[in-house]
Amino acid sequence: MLLRALRPGRRHLMDKKTVFSHVDHTLLKPDATARDVDRVCREAVDNGMTSACIPPRFVKMAKDKYGNRLTVCTVVGFPLGYSTTRVKVFETQQAVADGADEIDMVIHLGDAKAGDFGRVTEEIRAVKSACEGKILKVIVETCYLTEEEKIALCACVGEAGADFIKTSTGFGPAGATPGDVELFKRYLAPGVLIKAAGGIRTREAIEGYIAQGCARVGASSALKAYEGV
Repeated sequence: MLLRALRPGRRHLMDKKTVFSHVDHTLLKPDATARDVDRVCREAVDNGMTSACIPPRFVKMAKDKYGNRLTVCTVVGFPLGYSTTRVKVFETQQAVADGADEIDMVIHLGDAKAGDFGRVTEEIRAVKSACEGKILKVIVETCYLTEEEKIALCACVGEAGADFIKTSTGFGPAGATPGDVELFKRYLAPGVLIKAAGGIRTREAIEGYIAQGCARVGASSALKAYEGV
């Protein structure tokens, strides 16, 4: 009951270990170096975080060094989503071959805005097939969408067999909101999980999204948020 009562901005009710078990520790800056990525991977391992979400270029390096100690997540069609389906499928195949355990893909927002949700579904389905059983999270970039579009995309994600819907890339003009998470909870098919991401920088926000029911929170600032805890 206490966890359900917590929302972003309210007082802390969760211990750090519980929180970090929901966090995808993220580094997707365009200027990230191999040293930067290795630091994030090491932090994820040392702090019991669910995964390290890193650029595709560094997946093999991370998997070779950390092996089964680290769940490696990477991105496809990132951050704009408007590469072709064939390119997204190839990116996914390459990432899986390099050792990625999870894929976060960006949908083609132009298709969603045009109302071509069948095409969106087929692209997600193609990428899910290329995942070869690995977890697929679908980034819908909520800041560009109407409520009706968000509801339609919930159906796309479920019909295509993806594992998660993810709010945001963190590169758009806005990120996750509690309202979008509540909407997803109402309209997602059973078994589809939620990842909140984008602009989540404080302890209150991280714990709030977990309390709302997000199975994952994508954050680059989780360690800073818990300094001294």
